Amino acid sequence: MEPRAIVDLLSRTALFGSLDEADRTAIVGRMRRVQFEPDQMIFSRGDPGREIYLVLKGRIRLSVLSSDGRELSLDHAAAGGIFGEIATLDGGERTAGATAISKVDAMILPQKALVELIETNPHVAMATIRFLCTRLRDTDHRLEAIALHRIEVRLARLMLSALKLKSPAAKGDGVPLDLGMSQGELALLIGASRPKVNVALTMLEDMGAIKRAKSGFTCDLEVLESIADME
Repeated sequence: MEPRAIVDLLSRTALFGSLDEADRTAIVGRMRRVQFEPDQMIFSRGDPGREIYLVLKGRIRLSVLSSDGRELSLDHAAAGGIFGEIATLDGGERTAGATAISKVDAMILPQKALVELIETNPHVAMATIRFLCTRLRDTDHRLEAIALHRIEVRLARLMLSALKLKSPAAKGDGVPLDLGMSQGELALLIGASRPKVNVALTMLEDMGAIKRAKSGFTCDLEVLESIADME
């Protein structure tokens, strides 16, 4: 990916999207490219945080291990996704592990460069504050969903979130959606088992919210939204 394309990609990220082109160009100038193979561990929970990552291509799983050794997937970072920001910003330990699900191309912004940008550019500082507040709200909503809502509701909400990212102007039914992950990955993301996710997918089908297709699903947004709003 050419530098200009990376500058454009930054404009679609939650962290740097509000910055003007000059600021984004300066950030790209401080980054370097890295690659990871499928199943390669990028960092583990507890590792020191020395850089922030921007995904150019591929998908990353962010996860933690429970006390009994089970993996809980907190989030995925795909193209345009940023991860590793918490420890990089405060200089502490990584709060989760990061593993490449597929072959990944990414850019790294070193901690020193990020801190310098925050200290010298108020636009970057404000963008960072907004980004962290958004992440905190998202985490609160995720914990609420796992604690209070049925699996089909969690699944409908995840699908709607993915649709808003991939097809923000989509309406009606027959809207295609490829989540780009297995049912096992999907189960980790919504805090459920794979068999229960399969049951929930069947329920969404029976309710007319989705239809399974070769490359994912086709969705009826109105029905999916009504399920997502269920208590």
